[in-house]
Amino acid sequence: MFLEPSFKGQRSGWIEVVCGSMFSGKTEELIRRLKRAKIANMSVGIFKPRIDTRYDEEKVVSHDANFIMSTPVEKSMDILRYADKFNVIGIDEAQFFDLELTEVCQTLALRGKRIIIAGLDMDFRGVPFGPIPHLLAVAEYITKVHAICPHCGNLATHSYRLSVEEQTVLLGEKDAYEPRCRTCYQMGNILDLRMPVEEQNSKGN
Repeated sequence: MFLEPSFKGQRSGWIEVVCGSMFSGKTEELIRRLKRAKIANMSVGIFKPRIDTRYDEEKVVSHDANFIMSTPVEKSMDILRYADKFNVIGIDEAQFFDLELTEVCQTLALRGKRIIIAGLDMDFRGVPFGPIPHLLAVAEYITKVHAICPHCGNLATHSYRLSVEEQTVLLGEKDAYEPRCRTCYQMGNILDLRMPVEEQNSKGN
């Protein structure tokens, strides 16, 4: 479990990234850290991209229905307008932000802020997603969380899209995505693992 670092005499803040596939608990971990910061009487600000309205327009909500209030913003630079009054800044669904998010986070860290970011590290194609790879490069602390592959029970690292849409950004839940391990993800490009064996055999005949 991640425990908050504390360095005497540290002159700047730092960046933490929580990443992984869909349904791996990224937002759950973000909320946990932010609530701990609130218990420690720190001022906390939470931001998310305005396009993410799956559960609520203003709340950051995990798949387990835990939530914390947030400020939706259009672009990453908007975070700078609100950030000065907070000691700790949380950013959810960071993959949907523009690439300037990395610059914003580094600026805030140099101002002494603790930045906690949650986001998908790869899109449905298995390609690094948005600003996340850049944030991983500059972060002091990285936590990779995993879901469970429903087909084999191994750790899931990929987000497999169940629908046929090809655009990179497609908001959805269990009706549109499922977590898969590396092997089952690759098999999904050849054979739909959701089909019963009998149906797969009949399809092949």
